[in-house]
This record gives sequence, structure tokens and C-alpha cells, in this order.
Amino acid sequence: MSIETDNNTIGRGDGRRLRIAWHAALFDALGIYGVLLALVVAGCALSPRFASPDNLLNVLRNVTLLGIVCAGVAFVTYSRHYADLSVPAIMAFSGLAAISMQPYGIGASLAAGLGAGLLVGLVNGVAVGYGRVNPIVWTLAMAFLLDGLLRWFYAGRQLYPDAGTRPGAFFLGLSQRELPGGFPLPTAIMLGVILAAHLVMKHTKFGAQVQLVGAAPDVAHTSGVNVPAIVVKVFVLSAFTTSVAGLLLTSMNRQGTFDTGLGYDFNAVTAVVLGGVSLQGGRGSVAGVLGGVLVIGVLLNLLTLLGVGSFGQMVVKGLVFVAVVGATSFFARRSGRGEP
Repeated sequence: MSIETDNNTIGRGDGRRLRIAWHAALFDALGIYGVLLALVVAGCALSPRFASPDNLLNVLRNVTLLGIVCAGVAFVTYSRHYADLSVPAIMAFSGLAAISMQPYGIGASLAAGLGAGLLVGLVNGVAVGYGRVNPIVWTLAMAFLLDGLLRWFYAGRQLYPDAGTRPGAFFLGLSQRELPGGFPLPTAIMLGVILAAHLVMKHTKFGAQVQLVGAAPDVAHTSGVNVPAIVVKVFVLSAFTTSVAGLLLTSMNRQGTFDTGLGYDFNAVTAVVLGGVSLQGGRGSVAGVLGGVLVIGVLLNLLTLLGVGSFGQMVVKGLVFVAVVGATSFFARRSGRGEP
């Protein structure tokens, strides 16, 4: 059976492809924010406490550190290097280094924390960019290596900032400070970092080069782009945002330990992929990544309000993630943009 339209005949198969194309266009237009809107509507309907200003601010607080981490990890994924699995180790290393240097002042403490993370990012970038090792294998190995070194060097001990000193009191207050009006400083930092990452990715030469490296590394090389140098930069950028999150998390926990940041690697990958950044590189946006982070926060908050336990939350979260990633892959393939 076919449908007659003016001078064209659209068969049943063609009509089905048109419907799929229309759905794909709608999915692209809404993306992860369509999922976020659906969760917000469901939250308002299922719990009277969900839409309260305090609860919504709590959602932002809970995803602050994840959002900061994802702002950098997104560049690694965007460049076709999948993910940085050394994220937890960098967070732990940054926090421990910062506390260890507090006797030398606030500046030395913060510089040590950021410098420790940047050093790991530089090593990762050189190994992956110039050594061409597998990024997943390398960063996972780096995570194990750092974890072992931190356990050995600190003998499994926890370090505590000295609240009686000016550097210690300043460090402990990092995660507690608020802007005028009561808005949390860490959340403001997250929004600022994500905005900066968005501008870099979409409106700078470096962002365009990262996109070209991710989409077509061979073309980037023949076009004169220093591909290994770009890879180094994305890993250093990822390490920088991860170090910032590590300092804030250590301040929040009021202690530095070798397992600070546990789980942030896979949560970051999940948020980045949910946000539409392709693991094959060259496609996605930081704005979408923010949506992925918010979806995680809203979903977990709603499940908590409904009294769902931790195991139930894991099951529901997994089902939602599988559905969203599956839909993204399906529509990308149907529209000719995805992998076969």
C-alpha cells in the first residue's frame, strides 16, 4: 500500500522512515532536558516536598561535585578517548596533598592540591597522546597505582585539617561558604566551571580542534592539528576540574583519605553519556552534560523522597540510564549519525 501526495508516492517503508526521522528530530530538540522535564513533572506529582525551594537547592548541592568533574571529563570523551578512570585517585591525591601542605600557608595548600592533580593529568595525557596507549587501560592502571602509593605513603592514615590554624580553618570553610542570599559557593563554582567549559568547547579554536580530533583524528592530523598536544590538554583539563572537586570534597568530609572520590569515575561517565556526548567522539555539548548531571540528581532525590532504599535506587537508576542511552543510540543510528 502506498500514499499518493501531489507527484510523489510514499510507500509504507518510506512513511515509517519519515516517522522515525520526526521522532529523532524531536529527541534531538529535547534531548536530556526532555527527560529532566519528565522527572520534574513526576516529582511534583508524586511528592509535595519535591518542588520546595529548599529541596531543589538540595538537588543542586548534591550534584555540585559531579558537575565540576564532568565539565572536564566531557572533553576527554569528546576527543574520542572515552573517559578518565583515574578521577577518584586524582580527587584523593589532591585532597591529601592540600592538607599536607597547610603548615606552609593557604596558597601553598591550594597550589599543592591543584598541582598534584595536574601532574597526574599531564602524565595521562603524554601517555595517551604521545604513547598512544589505550586510555581506559592507562587511566585505570594509573588509578590503581596512585591508590597503592597513597596507601603506602600515608600508611592508610586519614589526614585532618587543623581547624585551629588559619589555613586549616580556611580549607574547612571552602565547602560551607555561601554567597549573598544563601547560595552555596561550591554550587556557584560548578555553574561557573560548566559555563567556562561550554564557552571553551563551542567558541574557541581549542574547542574546534578537540571536536575535529574526536570526529576525525586522521583529518585533524592532515589539517595541521597537533593531535597528541590536544590529547594532553584535554587530560590536563579533566585533571584540573577533578582536582577542584577533590579539594571541595575533602573540605566537606573534613578529612583526606586514599579513597576520597570513590565512584565518581563511573558517575561522571554516566552523566556525560546521558548528556549526549558520544563515546565515539566529536559530538555533544557541555550544556547537555549539565542536563545529564541534573537528571542524576533529580532522579536520586525523587527516589529518596519516595522512600526507595539504596538497592532499589540502583535498579531504577540503571533502568532509566539504559532507556535513555538506548534511545539516544537508536535515534542516532536511524538519523544516520550513529554507529552501525
